[in-house]
Amino acid sequence: MKDPGELVVEDERKEALRIPLPRWVTHLLGLVAIGLAPWILYLTFTLPSRHITFHYDTAWVGFDVALLASFAATAWASFRGSQWLVPLAAVTGTMLCCDAWFDIVTSQTGIEMWEAIAEAALAELPLAALCAFIVYDAETFLAATVTRFRR
Repeated sequence: MKDPGELVVEDERKEALRIPLPRWVTHLLGLVAIGLAPWILYLTFTLPSRHITFHYDTAWVGFDVALLASFAATAWASFRGSQWLVPLAAVTGTMLCCDAWFDIVTSQTGIEMWEAIAEAALAELPLAALCAFIVYDAETFLAATVTRFRR
């Protein structure tokens, strides 16, 4: 059982991690979340299920360039033990989930769809899970990888 003095220290540490933001930021984010619901319903009933675009390749190449930059920055932050590791891993993991989603939903049926599903299941989502673990527990991740690579 812990000493009551230790609990106070833990509570102070947890409170110190809280990021103070102006109340309007919380209100704005909440309003945007509420406003997205009718927007999604509107899009659901008005967007065509098929659309041809001239810059499809540019969109995907641009996204993959951004994903490459995100991976490189996350690797650099991991190597350096930088305080930027957590936010960069969050960005990389989010981009990987988006990549998996859009690869699957924009693929044609058949082989192309199964390739997108396999890529998501075997590469993108496991890497996103690794990034999520880094975000969840960066100290343990850094300690485990540093110890492993020193052997």
